[in-house]
Amino acid sequence: MNTHVWRRLSKATGVVAVATAVALTAACGSDDTTEASGYSGPIGPVDLSANCPEKVVIQTDWNPEAEHGHLYQLLGPDPVINAGNKRVSGPLFDRGEYTGVDVEIRAGGPAIGFQSVTSQMYSDPGILLGYVDTDQGIQNSESNPTVAVMAPLDISPQMIMWDPATYPQAKGIGDLKPVDARVLYFDGATYMDYLTGSGVLSPDQVDGSYDGTPANFVAAGGKTAQQGYASSEPQLYEEEVEGWKKPVSYQLVHDVGFPTYKSAMAVRAGALEENTACLEQLVPVLQRGVVDYLASPDTANKVILDAVEQYDTGWVYTQRNADYALETMAQLKLIGNGPNGTVGDFDTARVQRVIDVTTPIFDKQGTPVVEGITPDTVATNRFIDTSVGLP
Repeated sequence: MNTHVWRRLSKATGVVAVATAVALTAACGSDDTTEASGYSGPIGPVDLSANCPEKVVIQTDWNPEAEHGHLYQLLGPDPVINAGNKRVSGPLFDRGEYTGVDVEIRAGGPAIGFQSVTSQMYSDPGILLGYVDTDQGIQNSESNPTVAVMAPLDISPQMIMWDPATYPQAKGIGDLKPVDARVLYFDGATYMDYLTGSGVLSPDQVDGSYDGTPANFVAAGGKTAQQGYASSEPQLYEEEVEGWKKPVSYQLVHDVGFPTYKSAMAVRAGALEENTACLEQLVPVLQRGVVDYLASPDTANKVILDAVEQYDTGWVYTQRNADYALETMAQLKLIGNGPNGTVGDFDTARVQRVIDVTTPIFDKQGTPVVEGITPDTVATNRFIDTSVGLP
């Protein structure tokens, strides 16, 4: 399965603090809840109080970061940061107006002991929505099925990067194969099984020992390629990683035939119908959160940076990191309307493509997908407001 790795570095040491972060998860059990915000202002034109939970709980897949900014955009006045449980909560607002309910945004990764979001959703039914990649939804379609209802990222930032000075002829991931460049990745990543199975890379050249640190990449002096996120590592390696501090080249995995929707917002399949009335109102609010965050990210980013500091997991995130992520997501259209004028919807042909390329992989791994799977099994546009899009 795809698993987040420790993508930000300690600026003091240049290494990660995974052990510290795991130790900090002891106080982060699912039974702990955050108090209601107590906000009593007037409710605006979107009133979620009749159909949605008093608190809309959303489980993310990593520490707070700009890729999650659309959620923090929903927070109204005086959000509360619960450093012990790694959660931020407050009244849920839609374009400056109260919706009658609260929202709670839970950190993932180290905050949940590096468990999957899907497992968290099934262990805690209080979670309404969680970040689930399309390939993860397909993999778990038999055992723990989920249905994605909105895609905040139209294109996944997952990429493979390399040193352009060492491999000047390399214009894409496939160009690393003829030169037999070693490619570091996090073991278990489904996209790598696709890259090797489809012949883009050779199984003999990939190395699943990547642990999220820059040490091996730097020590190799440019001979090794490595996985990363386009919205993160290029800036980090050029500006912050000691022993490197020069540009890297990269290609998105999306562009070589693996068009998964990264961090799509999903519900447990069995909870879809009972939450239909809520989702019909809530999903357009989530779509507007994406649009509004790109247009005016400052307030949300302040909460993100404050939360990272208070969580104190060893994750380092600065204003520069957030700014680069936003610039890159806009430039590469990682956040975008796709082929139409709507933000957050799913291209069923893309979902089918991911089903087609991952089903043999999961069969081989002994986790076969549900019989008769279709795009509608793992993603739906039924709650999308097609009028909501980026300008």
